[in-house]
Amino acid sequence: SLKMASDSPESLMTLCTDYCLRNLAGTLCYLLDNETLRLHPDIFLPSEICDKLVNEYVELVKTDSIFEPHESFFTLFSDPRSTRLARIHLREQIVQDQDLEAIRKQDLVELYLTNCEKLTAKSLQTLVSFSHTLISLSLFGCCNIFYEEENPGGCEDDCLVNPTRQVLVKDFTFEGFSRLRFLNLGRLIEGVNVETLLRPLASLAALDLSGIQLNDVGFLTQWKDTLVSLVLYNMDLSEEHIQVIAQLRKLRHLDISRDHLSSYYKFKLTRRVLNLFVENLVNLTSLDISGHTMLENCTIPSMEEKMGQTSIEPGKSSIVPFRGLKRPLQFLGLFETSLCRLTHIPAYKVSGDKNEEQVLNAIEAYTEHRPEITSRAINLLFDIARIERCSQLLRALQLVITALKCHKDDKNIQVTGSAALFYLTNSEYRMEQSVKLRRQVIQVVLNGMESYQEVTVQRNCCLTLCNFSIPEELEFQYRRVNELLLNILNQSRQDESIQRIAVHLCNALVCQVDNDHKEAVGKMGFVMTMLKLIQKKLADKTCDQVMEFSWSALWNITDETPDNCEMFLNYSGMKLFLECLKEFPEKQELHRNMLGLLGNVAEVKELRPQLMTSQFISVFSNLLESKADGIEVSYNACGVLSHIMFDGPEAWGICEPYREEVVKRMWAAIQSWDINSRRNINYRSFEPILRLLPQGISPVSQHWATWALYNLVSVYPDKYCPLLIKEGGIPLLKDVIRMASARQETKEMAR
Repeated sequence: SLKMASDSPESLMTLCTDYCLRNLAGTLCYLLDNETLRLHPDIFLPSEICDKLVNEYVELVKTDSIFEPHESFFTLFSDPRSTRLARIHLREQIVQDQDLEAIRKQDLVELYLTNCEKLTAKSLQTLVSFSHTLISLSLFGCCNIFYEEENPGGCEDDCLVNPTRQVLVKDFTFEGFSRLRFLNLGRLIEGVNVETLLRPLASLAALDLSGIQLNDVGFLTQWKDTLVSLVLYNMDLSEEHIQVIAQLRKLRHLDISRDHLSSYYKFKLTRRVLNLFVENLVNLTSLDISGHTMLENCTIPSMEEKMGQTSIEPGKSSIVPFRGLKRPLQFLGLFETSLCRLTHIPAYKVSGDKNEEQVLNAIEAYTEHRPEITSRAINLLFDIARIERCSQLLRALQLVITALKCHKDDKNIQVTGSAALFYLTNSEYRMEQSVKLRRQVIQVVLNGMESYQEVTVQRNCCLTLCNFSIPEELEFQYRRVNELLLNILNQSRQDESIQRIAVHLCNALVCQVDNDHKEAVGKMGFVMTMLKLIQKKLADKTCDQVMEFSWSALWNITDETPDNCEMFLNYSGMKLFLECLKEFPEKQELHRNMLGLLGNVAEVKELRPQLMTSQFISVFSNLLESKADGIEVSYNACGVLSHIMFDGPEAWGICEPYREEVVKRMWAAIQSWDINSRRNINYRSFEPILRLLPQGISPVSQHWATWALYNLVSVYPDKYCPLLIKEGGIPLLKDVIRMASARQETKEMAR
């Protein structure tokens, strides 16, 4: 079943291929002069492995931003005595003339070149080297492969005025390609004579002429005994075309579909044309007439149409001409036609816009070569996922992931695909998704964020990430996610909503993660970025979610991470703290977050002297009386002061306020708190609190620490009792009870 298929781990072959490609110089190759890859001399790899290496390499370059392409990669396959290639699929800018040239000695059976715009007529000559073995060839979208550079002769100066011109190659044909059966020339540039090009091919079985305008296709009849598949997508048809097609009696797959938005077509489908196909093309199993306008009504009356069980039997077909079919079609393309909404359609698979099944069939059928259609189909899926419930969730997700990967640079697909992903990954679908699938989603979302600085894509991607458990599910891409989010937040002009989501994600990513993660993110400029955001909000005099999340994120990232605490101080964090307190005296959440952060700074002995100023100490002392957010603000202010007091009277380098006065206010504050307070705080470790227990220099700090532990273990015993035991708190508390300097109430609490 689909569920099982997507859950099964990667094959050993796939894992090894991936590992070797990411570590070429350490596995199959060595580096010559530190730059050129060379295959180890004792290696021989059969085509099963080499094909996979090349095809995976193309996939990795295309979809994994961290993967570095190698200049000399294709030269590894230049000698068939050590590496054999048979079936390779190359795409887009990854492939250049010299790459194909490098593998020209290989006996290729199948070569797909899809949208390889960098290939020129030099590669046409290279193709000739494969002519004796090639069975399948696709040049889909290789728009420059029939152009060569012509350098006009004459003096140097003249060349500067008249640089190389692109000239169309007129004399190339498939002469000598004796085994070629399958050929895709989709989106071939104008000016190439298709008839002359193809004439030498003796027995074509499949031909794709998508997007090519030919007024005369009579030459197709030379393959009327062999042609089983013909694709004429977006070709403007005429009666002549139809007559020729009707003679190709061996056809099993016929696609005359079109993109109804792309340009004006004179041709309209009629009942007679469909009848002609059904009568003459008796082997037909697949027909695509998507995007066509029906000139006349081909359907049975609507009363009759609605009756009976839905059927795919040709005899009951709602589309009258198809009643002549011998058996239901395997596939019928009706996307963006009125026919797809009928009840009885004689086909096992229908592409259309009537329901989820038809829409998914459309995405599946058109993704590879027709992004313009696919993006509209994904848009329909987006509506289904948003308004109804998707019943084929896994298939839908897989298809959207594939489309996003395949068309990384297509804005429409990135916008609609990223929006669909948001709805397909939300919580109600969570149970049905495997870890592997959810990781694939995260990968394509990050690809989208990387390739597109466009607001809608960025927003959709950020929103989709919010559907995951953070940080756990993003841990495997931790650095990359953080870099992308900081990148968004560092842009000078910002969309308010994206800013809010990105800060929320940043905050979640540094909450409850290991210190080395926090240090790494700190080095990426996290602290600086948050402080800049705070600075901007302060200038606008707004205290919104972005302001609160930024302080919360700083609180999280400084937790037991001295380097980040130091950065906070170095980048004028304290100045911003005072300004925010002054500007927003009533904002309780804000005060809690800021003081939580200062608690972290105060835990670092080397940084405490920087907090030792009359201004700061007065502010902390006054906040002891704060009732903001329950006890949180008062508690955190007391925590900061407890660490400062722990350094002893000699560290108190200020005249005002007096140390004793502050101590008195601390006692009063602690005594005013309700010992059963529920808390808005999360401790991963008690170490900074426990270090205040075994000392007699500041009994009030010892009392604050004991109070904190008592409150946490009595209100949240399941969470904090094990932590207290694990970190060695019990013997420390026993020592407090025996200590002469400890206050009686502290001992009671410790007991």
